Amino acid sequence: MSDHHADDQPAGPRPERLPHPGPGYLKAHEVRIGERRLEASMAKPVDGPDDWWLAVLWVTDDEGVVSFRDVAPASGPPADPPLLRLGPAFAGALSGMIREVDGRLSIRLTPLYPPEDQTRPWRCPLAIRTAFQWEPALIATMTPNQLADQVLAGFRQAVESLHRR
Repeated sequence: MSDHHADDQPAGPRPERLPHPGPGYLKAHEVRIGERRLEASMAKPVDGPDDWWLAVLWVTDDEGVVSFRDVAPASGPPADPPLLRLGPAFAGALSGMIREVDGRLSIRLTPLYPPEDQTRPWRCPLAIRTAFQWEPALIATMTPNQLADQVLAGFRQAVESLHRR
């Protein structure tokens, strides 16, 4: 998979939030951030080249896609980019399902809209592109919807963990 390039984005300032994308592929999962109740959703996954399973996931409130800042720890966003924290938590939530190749898990996460200011990495929409390669024997008994629901549940858990760290 190639890395995301800035020229893939629309011209002009990059938003910190996005309008509500509409209903997701599955029933949304509730995300609890302190007293706030948000929803995690995903677009319909697709099978990509080389056995990669691809999906876009996001978190919304009533007004649209929230910012990563909305799920940051109460003490404030850490200096490191949120995906450096989200990735391991997401992979952990899907433990045993993700294929390991040469000692590395086959999981890729990129922000849908990277932050405009790289020194403020939490100021971008909480919408990500995901790519996974699955352990065939472990997912062989799952339907596509069951697999997607597992991913969405793992995403919800990982997003909630960002607030606790």
